[in-house]
Amino acid sequence: MSPENYLFLSALLFTIGAAGFLLRRNAIVVFMCIELMLNATNLAFVAFARMHGNLDGQVFAFFTMVVAAAEVVVGLAIIMAIYRSRRSASVDEASLLKN
Repeated sequence: MSPENYLFLSALLFTIGAAGFLLRRNAIVVFMCIELMLNATNLAFVAFARMHGNLDGQVFAFFTMVVAAAEVVVGLAIIMAIYRSRRSASVDEASLLKN
């Protein structure tokens, strides 16, 4: 499989994640769409690294995975706190930060 195919797959996954992020209202689904976009970015980084024959893209992919892991911990904690107080995971009803 050529690197161009990986880039096409990465663009497709990123588009699906962006569409889900913009269209869905459930916080968990929005969170999964963000993870899908981060993984699509990692795939593009690794494909570019393979195309150019260096390890820079893989290093960036590693850092992106570290940031994604930290995001999961903080994001799930926030979603759980909102769900416990509101009994809903809808992003429209999460207006706790307005006050």
